[in-house]
Amino acid sequence: MENLDNLAKWLKENNITEVECITPDQTGIARGKIMPTEKFIAEGGIRLPESVMLQTATGDYPDEELYYSLLDPADIDMLLRPDDCAKFLVPWALEPSAQIIHDCYDSMGNPITLSPRATLKRVLALYEEKGLQPIVAPEVEFYLTKRCIDPDLPLEPPMGRSGRQESGRQSFSIDAANEFDHIMEDVYDWCELMQLDIDTLIHEEGPAQMEFNFRHGEALKLADQVFVFKRAVREAALKHNIDATFMAKPIADEPGSAMHIHQSLLDVKTGRNIFSNEDGSPSKQFFSYLAGLQTYIPQIMPIFAPNVNSYRRYLPGATGNAPVNIEWGEENRTVGLRVPQSNSKNRRIENRLPGADTNPYLVMAGNLICGYLGMTQKLTPRKPVTGRLGAVSDPDIPFNLEAALEAMANCDEIRDVLGSSFVDGFIGTRWAEYEGFKRVISSWEREFLLSTV
Repeated sequence: MENLDNLAKWLKENNITEVECITPDQTGIARGKIMPTEKFIAEGGIRLPESVMLQTATGDYPDEELYYSLLDPADIDMLLRPDDCAKFLVPWALEPSAQIIHDCYDSMGNPITLSPRATLKRVLALYEEKGLQPIVAPEVEFYLTKRCIDPDLPLEPPMGRSGRQESGRQSFSIDAANEFDHIMEDVYDWCELMQLDIDTLIHEEGPAQMEFNFRHGEALKLADQVFVFKRAVREAALKHNIDATFMAKPIADEPGSAMHIHQSLLDVKTGRNIFSNEDGSPSKQFFSYLAGLQTYIPQIMPIFAPNVNSYRRYLPGATGNAPVNIEWGEENRTVGLRVPQSNSKNRRIENRLPGADTNPYLVMAGNLICGYLGMTQKLTPRKPVTGRLGAVSDPDIPFNLEAALEAMANCDEIRDVLGSSFVDGFIGTRWAEYEGFKRVISSWEREFLLSTV
């Protein structure tokens, strides 16, 4: 296979002795095997149980009825094949190592429908059929925190190089960002070695909250990059005895962490941004794509907010939290769908609703599904919001995981695009995690209800 020959050549050129064969599960966790380079080249792939694609963050699975309706009762293996375009070094490893992202197939060579990477490819194929190429640019936020191995204790900001903990709001502060130069330099160096297209580093609003912006590019390529970027950030923090977290809301009374997605569409033949007409004005496709986001985001929220913690970002009226609406406006950060000021060639839409905890493959697919449905159905968006948008009296988006899962389960249009197997499997893993969460008694309950009810 030419694909494997290219990989073998690259591994040899980089003196790689060990290969991490990985694939993203529905939570976004890297699942796979680690093997010597010689064995990887000889075998050309790996096998993993199909059930990996239904595993939750806790290692649990959906209920047995759903589990066996989606998987072979014998718990058979799926075949994983490496993607030559998704190979990266592992700069933090002790031995010269590589991480190679694999695609998942059944014994007949068909893509595994539960795979997030296969799901994104399926959505991209719809655009390819229309001669269009989605262009995206993710913005990924995260917190650095003091190491804490007791989950009952709240997280605290880490000590910076000055020896002090950060306090107050430090949005866009250069000095506050420089407090963690020792970590950020490792992130930059490692991302350069991995050839990730990171661009700007920003200190966000929360204490020791950072944001990295990626340069715009193809959706699958950027999803792969965000997938390995998260690993790099966690490893860089650990190297300096600090934790990094991409939880949507890790610290009470502090802003949540988002993964904003900028998106536009190119005509493959001409290279023109179809969101703009020849005269520079917004096109019909732009408005229909925007309307698709407004129409279907409420039905696909579990992809943008997949965990019970995700919904702690959506607090109406709270300063520094995510916009709790699907309104749109030009150069307006109080709406969920912002259209940044730019020239007509760069006209794009920024979805500000997804959390940093979302699966990068699924968040790309989710945005593109909504836009695709908007264009195929020729939908019309609401009027744009001008000025500051306050609290919405009747919000469109669900405010908890239960309502979000129910809305997604009942959306026929989403099922038609993604397939019922994926929708049922994804919803099943979310329910399994949520049931586990409900079995835990929180400190709030003990503090306020123990002696009062």
